[in-house]
Amino acid sequence: MFSDAPKSICILRLSAIGDVCNAIAAVQAIQSYWPETQITWITGKLEAQLLDSVKGIRVIVFDKKSGFNAYTSVWKQLEEETFDALLHMQYAIRASVVSLGIKATYTLGFSADRSQDFQTLFTNVKVPSPKSNHVADGFMAFAYKLGVKDMVPNWTLEYSEADKHWARSKMHNKKPNLLLVPGASKAYKNWNAAGYVSVINHARNNGWHVILAGSPSQVEVELANDIQSILEKPCESLVSRSSLLQMLALIDNADLVIAPDTGPVHMANAMSTPVIGLYAHHNPKRVGPYRYLKYTVSVYEEAVFSETGKTPQQLNWRTRVKDSNAMSLISSVSVISMFDAVSKDLSLQLENERI
Repeated sequence: MFSDAPKSICILRLSAIGDVCNAIAAVQAIQSYWPETQITWITGKLEAQLLDSVKGIRVIVFDKKSGFNAYTSVWKQLEEETFDALLHMQYAIRASVVSLGIKATYTLGFSADRSQDFQTLFTNVKVPSPKSNHVADGFMAFAYKLGVKDMVPNWTLEYSEADKHWARSKMHNKKPNLLLVPGASKAYKNWNAAGYVSVINHARNNGWHVILAGSPSQVEVELANDIQSILEKPCESLVSRSSLLQMLALIDNADLVIAPDTGPVHMANAMSTPVIGLYAHHNPKRVGPYRYLKYTVSVYEEAVFSETGKTPQQLNWRTRVKDSNAMSLISSVSVISMFDAVSKDLSLQLENERI
């Protein structure tokens, strides 16, 4: 679409942390290819905290709790501007309504096969879907449509020295550190406390220091408390005790992360910290940690076949398993086996670096 650098681009992706994290790679590809292009990003209140880690963009907060004022606030801030392109990266109707008050020469959105909620009615350029179903590649397709040539997703996220110092103070100096983020805000995505305890005990028996982390949501706090109550010796728990960028620093300084299908999985991917993602409801080939898909522990295929009698290849690419107990299909043995495999990879990597 552009042979020369566009003057200004607006990104519209309101939520959630994982999706915003995946979208960052596309935005940074644009920044790298056209450093002079001014980029504005409209996003949610929590997600804006994550975007503090990205340099060179202006962030406008859409606070959905403000009701209709959330829309008018965004529109008022942008009423004097016309962008060369609006990248409408979220097909939710809420995002489409936001787009109505943003002036842009081109409004790019997903093609019909990736779109929902009538998003195609709000855009004048449809971005062809890549062969890959992964959401990160779907976002990168927007950059390619604009004219960016490098289509390998890369991330550069930064945090303060204070956050680094705080995170490092929580790490063990003589043992490898496992950061366990046991909970997602949606309870159906969560594994069980007993399974996590088995993994923690195994990791400890193999010389690892284990730290719990997570948000202040009630679901996450309760799960962490259940884990701690079963353990003979509780872990250090930072659940509800870190900001989002402190969480990013924890992830960056840990040797390994284990988490279900939630934002920290993608934050770990962005920081190149190996992560074992636990999946049952969504296909990890679509929403798993981009660089560490081989480390996912997934029962998605088993669960979706049990529910529909079909394989993922026979179903719509975004089909979700509806059984609220699907995560219970994940066994402790499978997670421990993956932990051992990743530990071996990390040991070999360390040996190669010493050589």
